[in-house]
Amino acid sequence: MMNPQSISVIGAGGWGSALAQLLSGHGLPVTLWAHDPAQVEEINASHTNRQFLPGVTLHSGITATADMALAARGDLIIVVPPSQFLKGVSEQLSRAGVKPGVPLVCCTKGLEHHTGRLMTQVLGACFPANPVAALSGPNHAEEVARGTPAAAVVAADDHKLADQLREFFCTGNFRAYSSDDVAGVELGGALKNIYAIAAGISDGLGLGDNAKSALVTRSLAELIRLGTKLGGKAETFYGLSGLGDLIVTCFSVHSRNRGLGERLGKGESLADIQKSMVMVAEGVPTARSAYEEARKLGLDTPLLDTVHAVLFDNLSPRDGLMRLLARDPKRESEPAA
Repeated sequence: MMNPQSISVIGAGGWGSALAQLLSGHGLPVTLWAHDPAQVEEINASHTNRQFLPGVTLHSGITATADMALAARGDLIIVVPPSQFLKGVSEQLSRAGVKPGVPLVCCTKGLEHHTGRLMTQVLGACFPANPVAALSGPNHAEEVARGTPAAAVVAADDHKLADQLREFFCTGNFRAYSSDDVAGVELGGALKNIYAIAAGISDGLGLGDNAKSALVTRSLAELIRLGTKLGGKAETFYGLSGLGDLIVTCFSVHSRNRGLGERLGKGESLADIQKSMVMVAEGVPTARSAYEEARKLGLDTPLLDTVHAVLFDNLSPRDGLMRLLARDPKRESEPAA
C-alpha cells in the first residue's frame, strides 16, 4: 500500500482543485501549485477558487503556492495543467527537483500537437527516474469537489503501482479501478472531448434525442477505431475512460466541450466562444491533433473530420450535418461510421 506523507497537485484549475479536495480526505498536507499569485492568495486566505470551482469551500489542509520548488517536494505528485501547457510545466517541475521514484499521476487529457504523443509520454520524457501513471474517467470537477459519488480508472505499466494508486484514490465517495492499458485510458479520456463537441453542436441545432443518441453511438465506434490504431485496447474503450467519459461529456451541463459545441450550433464563432471561456475546452486542440494522426494512419473518421472542419475550416454546423447524412449507407459492423 502506498504511504505518502504529502501530496502535490500541479495545476489549480477546476480539476486540479477538485483532486486536491478529494485527496485531502486522507488527512495529509496537500500542496496545490498555481501559476497565478492572486489565485494562490485567494485559496490560502479564503479556501476558495471562485474562478475555476465556484461555490466550493476547499479543505483547510490544502495550501496553494506559486513556488514550484515547494510543490516538487511531494511524495505523490498529481499533474493537471491544460494539455498545451503540460510540456512547459513538466520541464519546470523537473528543474525544481522531484525526488527519484516519486510517482507522478497525469490527469491532463489530450494529445500533443504535431507529435501525437500521449500526455504520459510528454510527462515521462521529463522524468526518466519516476514512474508515471494516468487517471481518467467520467468525472466533472464540480461534482467530485462536492463529494458526490464518482469513479475513475488509474493506469500504469507497472501492475503493482496501478493497484496501489487505485487503493489510494478510493476515498470518500470516489471509487477507483486499475488498468495496465495506459494508452487506452488516456485516449478514451482525450478523444471523447472531440465527440462531445459534436454532441453539443447537435444540441445547438435542436436535432433532438434520437439524433444525439445515434451520434454518440457512432462516436463510440469511431473512437474505438481510432483509439485502437493509436495503441489502446478495444475493451478499455467500453469502460470508464471510454464509454463512461463519453456519456457524461456528451450529455452533462457541466461539460465545457459539449457547451462549446452547443454555442457553435447556435451560430457563435469559435474565437468568440473561446474568449468568453474561463477554462480550456480540450476537445479543440485534441481535434487538431487527432485529425493529424488519423490522416497519417489513413483512417476513415467522418465525425472527427466534420468537427475539425467546423472548428478550423469554416464549415457551418448545418452543412457538416448534411455532409454526414449524405454518406453512403453501410452495415453497422463495417469499419466506417
